[in-house]
Amino acid sequence: MSKKKSARKKTAKRSTKTPSRKPVQAGNDRALRQHLLYLLNEGGAHATFDAVIGDWPVQLAGAKLANFPHTAWMLVEHLRIAQWDILEFSRNPKHMSPAWPKGYWPGAEAPPSEQAWTASIAGVKKDLRAMARLIADPSVDLYAKLPWGDGQTVLREALLIADHNAYHIGQLAMLRKSIGI
Repeated sequence: MSKKKSARKKTAKRSTKTPSRKPVQAGNDRALRQHLLYLLNEGGAHATFDAVIGDWPVQLAGAKLANFPHTAWMLVEHLRIAQWDILEFSRNPKHMSPAWPKGYWPGAEAPPSEQAWTASIAGVKKDLRAMARLIADPSVDLYAKLPWGDGQTVLREALLIADHNAYHIGQLAMLRKSIGI
């Protein structure tokens, strides 16, 4: 399904029910939750956000390289917006997704200030912790369809964050190397 179709479906009329909650199922459920948390927090075979963004100087956050479509600011802000959208969709039946694609990307190549750069990085980290808390909550049924969606589950949304983040963190790693940071 294209991202455009996916975003359009997220903005469709939704139920106001909360995510399904059920008692802990020992064994496989616990192991899956631990694996998801490992994937989101430690990256597994992927670099972590902290490892790649690390000490990235704000002065280079808007550096544009030839043949590379995005700056670090654009990628970090896109990660923040997309991850926030997925998190909110996972837990809030009244959440409305931004318009695709314009609402998922910043309007400028560079952050408007050092504070905006720092806030965007902090936002990525904060929402990743919130998704980790949702996954770690044994009363959240990872497999139950979200009543306001069209088949999505918390498991699917967690994997979507892991996949999306890994892709763009990889872009940030290549950009970092190309800039020489």
